[in-house]
Amino acid sequence: MRTVVFDIYGDLGHFKKFYTTSSPLTFSFPPPPTVRGMLGAIIGADKENYLQVFSHEKCKLAIRILSPISKIRMGLNHINTKGNYWIPIKKGSHEARTQIRTEFVKNPAYRIYVSHEDKEIFDQLVQNIMAHKTVFTLSLGLSELLADFKFVDVKEFVQSDKGYKDITTVIPMNMIENYGIQFEEGKKYFKEKMAIEMNQDRVVELYEDVLFEIQGKTIRAFTSYCWEDDSGEHIIFF
Repeated sequence: MRTVVFDIYGDLGHFKKFYTTSSPLTFSFPPPPTVRGMLGAIIGADKENYLQVFSHEKCKLAIRILSPISKIRMGLNHINTKGNYWIPIKKGSHEARTQIRTEFVKNPAYRIYVSHEDKEIFDQLVQNIMAHKTVFTLSLGLSELLADFKFVDVKEFVQSDKGYKDITTVIPMNMIENYGIQFEEGKKYFKEKMAIEMNQDRVVELYEDVLFEIQGKTIRAFTSYCWEDDSGEHIIFF
């Protein structure tokens, strides 16, 4: 499977957990639908159709944590723009400005692996990444959190048989057979439930528990199958 590999990073990231409201918490890495939005920004697929252009059926992607996950919390000022006013003073019974405590990933860095069945779209993606070019501004979850990126390589990944492998990317739990995880000293394992597949109407069709090592180290797991390149790296595609 021909795959483009690139890194994306920035000062801060926020990938809102779907079950938080008044004090938004963040996932440790961008969920697959968020990554598909990033790919749409790179080639110019707008928010109305990027989920179709980079749908689960057409586009496979994998996510690797490059920098140890560290989170901080800050207050964000939200301005009430209803009623044709924005000045932060009381008006009637409503405050024009509200401060919301928000969680961020500090110095996030991820490696993204992308394969697409449409050669034209894939080639455009490779071309733009290599040229360090995007059509829309690339961000890490929120429009204010600007992201940078760099091309790594175009690799060929082939499907590997089931068995224990050292996986470098995050792992959907449905790929692990009989909880076959070899927990190793010095590694920190976490699991988060997140959206995996979203349709064009932005309705989530699949949630899944995803396993990851918070320092970006490999996870030795018994998987149904994985994908391997000529250097021996093993990854799991969504």
